[in-house]
Amino acid sequence: MKHRTGRTLTGTQASACRTVEEVTRDIVSLAREVYERPEVGFREINTARLVSERLGALGLHVETGIAKTGLKGVLKFDRPGPTVAVIGELDSLRVPGHVSADPDTGAAHACGHHAQLGMMLGVAAALLTPDVREDLCGAVAFIATPAEEFIDISDRLALREAGELEFLSGKQEMIRLGAFDDVDMAMMVHTTTGDGTPRFTVGGTSNAHVVHHVRFVGRSAHAGGAPDKGINALQAAMLALGAINTQRETFQEAEIARVHGIITRGGSAVNAVPSDVVYEGRVRANSLEAVAAVDEKVKRCYRAGALAMGAGVEITSVPGYLPLVNDQEMERLFNRNVTNLLGDSALRNCPASESRGGSTDMGDLSNIIPSIHPYTAAATGTGHGPDYEIKDYDLAVVAPAKVMASTIINLLSNDATEAKRILENFRPRMTKDEYIRSQRGRFNVERYSTPGA
Repeated sequence: MKHRTGRTLTGTQASACRTVEEVTRDIVSLAREVYERPEVGFREINTARLVSERLGALGLHVETGIAKTGLKGVLKFDRPGPTVAVIGELDSLRVPGHVSADPDTGAAHACGHHAQLGMMLGVAAALLTPDVREDLCGAVAFIATPAEEFIDISDRLALREAGELEFLSGKQEMIRLGAFDDVDMAMMVHTTTGDGTPRFTVGGTSNAHVVHHVRFVGRSAHAGGAPDKGINALQAAMLALGAINTQRETFQEAEIARVHGIITRGGSAVNAVPSDVVYEGRVRANSLEAVAAVDEKVKRCYRAGALAMGAGVEITSVPGYLPLVNDQEMERLFNRNVTNLLGDSALRNCPASESRGGSTDMGDLSNIIPSIHPYTAAATGTGHGPDYEIKDYDLAVVAPAKVMASTIINLLSNDATEAKRILENFRPRMTKDEYIRSQRGRFNVERYSTPGA
C-alpha cells in the first residue's frame, strides 16, 4: 500500500512509510503466524517468544515475563524527551467453531489481536530508519500485553490464589507491576469489521465492567431415587438467570447496560442432583456508577435463586475495565495522518460519548496517561464470531503501522513539542496508586446461605 502523494507528509514520515512498505512481508507474516497458533490469556508462551524474537532481531533489548507472558522493548533516541508506547495484545479468544480454532483448546484469533502485533513490529522498523531515528527525541516502548480478553475466570482466580498475579487482565497487572511507569502516552489500533468505508474509526469510548464468578452450592442426592434429599444448585442458577432476565427492562438505554454469562460447571453426573455449579458473568455499562447500579440488581438475583432452592451462593466480584478515554489532541494528530496517507474518506470520527458496548483494558491505561485506541475496519464477519476473518492485511497491519509511525514522528520531532504540549494539558482521572487502590476495593467475595437450609 503506497502512501498518497500531494499530501503533507514530512520527509521523515515519508521515509518511515517507505520502511514499512519494505518490511510488509515480514510484519504480515508475523501476524499470520500468530493467527495460526492462537493462545489464550496468560498462556501466550509461543506468541510472546515469537514477538520477542522479532523485536530482538531489530536490535531492541526485550524484557520478557512481565505479568507472566507480557514483554517490553524500548527504543531510545539520542536526545531526552517523553516516551510513547505502542501496544499490541498477545491473546486470542475461545471460539471452537472458528475455521482456525485450535482443535484442543478452541482458541482462535476472532478479534484481530494478531494484526496488532504485526503493526507494532512495523512501527518499530519504521522508527529505526536512520534518518527517522536521528530526527526524534525521547523513546518509544513496544509493549505486548497478555490477557485482554477477560475469560477463564476460574483459572485466573487460581493464579491469583497462588500469588502469580493480582489483577486478572494483562494491562491491569502490568500497570500494577510498573511496566508503564516510564511511559508518558500510549497508542494502539484495533482491527474490526466494517463495510469497507470508512477505513479508520477514531474516538468514542467503551463500557466499564465488573466480572462475576458465582458458585451455587447445593446437596447431591440420587436424581431418580431421592431427588427430595438433594438441593439442586443448577436449578438455583437457572432461577437466578431467569430473575436477571426480568430485570432487563429496568436497565437505562442511555447507559448501554449489558449482562451476559456462561455456566462453566453445571454438575458432575446426570444421575446426581447438581450440588456445585459455577456461573461466570459480566455486567457492563458506560460508567462505573451505572455498572454499580446494575451490579446490585444482578447480585439480588443470584441470592434469590439460592433462596428459592434452599442453596448457598458465593459471589466473587472481580474488578473489570474502566471506560476508554481517548486523548483528543493525540486523536487530532492521528486523524491528520490517516487523511494524509489514505484520504479524507478513510476517516470516521465518533463523539467522545459513543460506546460500542464492548470493554478493553486500554480504558484503564487511558485514565492514567494520554492514550488513543482507534479501529481499522479490515475484517469481515462478526467480531468474536466463527466467521471473523482478516483478508486485507494491508489495511489491517501496514496502514496502521504507517499512521502510528507518522503520529509518533509528529509527537517526538522538533524537540517533542507536540508531546510536551499534550502532557502539559492532560489531566489524569486517577494516578497509578489511586487506580490500584480503586481496583483492589472493587474486588470482593460475598457468601449467602439460605436461612434454615
